[in-house]
Amino acid sequence: MCGIIGYTGKKNCVPFLMEGLKRLEYRGYDSAGVSILQAGQIVTVRSVGKVEELEKAVLQANPQGMTGMGHTRWATHGKPSEENSHPHTDCTGDLVVVHNGIIENYLSLREKLESYGHKFSSETDTEVIAHLIEENLLHVRAADDEERLIKAISKTNSSLSGAFAYYVMWARTPYLLAGTKIQNPMVVGLGKDENYLASDVPAFLAHTNKVLFVEDGEIAVIKSSGAKILNANGSVQKRKAVKIDWDQKTAEKGGYRHFLLKEIYDQPQALEDTLRTARMDFSKVLGLDTAAIRKLRTVHIIACGSAYHAALVGKYYLEQLAGIVANVDLASEYKYRALVPVKDALAIAVSQSGETADTLGAVQKAKEAGFRTLAICNVRGSSLTRLCDGVFYTHCGPEISVASTKTFTSQITALYAMAMFLGQANGNISKAVFEKSYKELLMLPKAMNEAVKLEYEVRHLTRKIYKADRFIFLGRHVNFPIALEGALKLKEVSYKSAEGFAAGEIKHGPISVIDKGTPVFMLMPADGLFDKMVSACQECRARGAFVVAITTKAGVKPLKNFVDKIIIVPKTSDLLQPVLDIVPLQFLAYWIAKRLGCDIDHPRHLAKSVTVE
Repeated sequence: MCGIIGYTGKKNCVPFLMEGLKRLEYRGYDSAGVSILQAGQIVTVRSVGKVEELEKAVLQANPQGMTGMGHTRWATHGKPSEENSHPHTDCTGDLVVVHNGIIENYLSLREKLESYGHKFSSETDTEVIAHLIEENLLHVRAADDEERLIKAISKTNSSLSGAFAYYVMWARTPYLLAGTKIQNPMVVGLGKDENYLASDVPAFLAHTNKVLFVEDGEIAVIKSSGAKILNANGSVQKRKAVKIDWDQKTAEKGGYRHFLLKEIYDQPQALEDTLRTARMDFSKVLGLDTAAIRKLRTVHIIACGSAYHAALVGKYYLEQLAGIVANVDLASEYKYRALVPVKDALAIAVSQSGETADTLGAVQKAKEAGFRTLAICNVRGSSLTRLCDGVFYTHCGPEISVASTKTFTSQITALYAMAMFLGQANGNISKAVFEKSYKELLMLPKAMNEAVKLEYEVRHLTRKIYKADRFIFLGRHVNFPIALEGALKLKEVSYKSAEGFAAGEIKHGPISVIDKGTPVFMLMPADGLFDKMVSACQECRARGAFVVAITTKAGVKPLKNFVDKIIIVPKTSDLLQPVLDIVPLQFLAYWIAKRLGCDIDHPRHLAKSVTVE
C-alpha cells in the first residue's frame, strides 16, 4: 500500500505535493519521491526513508512547476533504495509513473520489453508500466498528444495483471495528469483552478472536499481547468461530485474512528494481496529444490505476541498438510533454550515489523545451529528479511494500530500456503488435495468480506457485557490459538482481565474462575470437535457463565438450548476457519475498549514494534 498525490493548477505544485505526502505517510514510509514538470522537462527528486528525508532533498533541489506528482512507498518489489523509489521513468525521461499495488506479470513484461531494447534501472514491478506506455505510444494513432496518451494507457491496462493504480505525467502534455486503477483506490479532488489525483482523500482535504471516485478500468484526466473520467474506450463518464464531510484525522483513517477498526475492515484486501504472492513457487522463496524439501524433518516456528498465536495455528498446518514435525517457540524463550543442532531443519520467523529484538536474536541462534531460515514478514527491507535465507511477504500495507489484526490473519494465510506447498513437494498430499485446498484458500477473501459484516451484531452484544471483570475464551485444535488471540486483543486495548484456554483443559483448573455472569466465548464451528465444545458450553453455563458461541450456520440449531448468544461466521474449510473466527473477537475488543473510553490505537505501555529485549 503506497500513498500518491498529483497536482495540476496555476500555483507551484511542490508545497501541495509535500503536504499531501505527509498526510499519506501512514500508507508507506520506506522511501518517497516527487516529479515536477519544470520548463518543459521532468525533474525528479527521490530519497530513502520517511517523507522528512525527501523534504530535505526537495529544499536543496528547489524544483518549480505547476504540474507534478509524489509517492510515498510501501515496498513490494525491490528493497528500499533510491533506485527503487518512485517515480519511475521510461527510456526517454519524458514520461514518469507512480504506482500503488502489484503487477503480477511484470517479469514476463520486463523480459519482453528488454527484448525490444528497453533499459531498466530498478528492481520494481512499477517500472514496466513506464516502459510499456512508452512502447504503446509508438503504436497508437490519435488526433493529438492528449488522446495519444490516453489510448496508450488504455492499451497498457490490457497487458497488465494484478491489482494496481498508477499515475502518469508526460512532458508532451504538460498541462495534465492521468491515472487509472484496478482494485486499488484512486480519487479526484476538485478545486478552483486546480485539481488533484490521489490514492486517498487526506492528501488534498485541506484544499477541497469535493471529489470524484474512479472505478476499475476508468482513466481519470485532470487539468487546471477541470477533470474528466473516461472509460476504456475513451468515452466520458458522467459522475456527480461527492462532498466529503470528514475532518483531516478521520480522513486518514478512511472515515473510521480508529485505525484498529479500519484495519479490521482492511482484512479482505490484505488477504487478497497476500494470496497474490502465494501463487509464486515457494521453492524460490526457500532456496530449496524438491529433493531438499523432501529431506526436511523438523520446522521450528519462532514469534512473539499475536504472531506467536498465528504460529501455533501454523503448527497444525505443517503437521497435517506437510507431514513435518513442527515446534512453536516464543522468541524470547527460544534464545535461551539448549538448542540441539538438527540436520535438514527449517526455522520460520513470523513478524509484522521484522524488527522485533527477541525474534532477531532467536533467528540468529537458529542460524548458528545450522537451520535454514525463513521470514514471514510485512515490511520489506526490515532487519529480519535481511537476516533470513528466504522471505515470504504478507502484503498488508502499514498497520498503524498497535493491536495486530490484518497482519495476524495474513500470517495464518501465509503459513497455510506454505504448508500446502511443502506437502505437495514432499508427497504428503496428493495433487487433488492440493488443488482443493488451494481453491479454498483463494475463496478466503470473499468469506472475509462477509465476516467483517458482523460488527453491528458484536457492537450490540458488548452493551450487555463490557463492564464484566473477567472474560474467558475457549477453543480446540486450530481454534485454541484463536482463543489465546481473542484474549490478547481484549487485554491489549481494553485492559480487561481476559484468558484463553484449550476447551478440554477447563476441568483441570480454569473452570474455577467462572462466576455467575462471566462472559465465556466458545470458538466452535460445526466441525469434528463440535460435540466436545457443546459439552464445554454446558459445563460453563452450569456455573452461571454468559456463554457466547461463535459458530457456523450448521451449528446454530444444535446450540439453541445451550448458549446465551450465537454469532454466525461464514464457513470455510476446517483448517482455514480460524482466519474468520477471529473477526468477531477483534470487533469485541474494539467495542469494549470504545465503551470504556480507552486509547484504542495506542494502548498504554505498548509499542507497535518491540526493538529491545
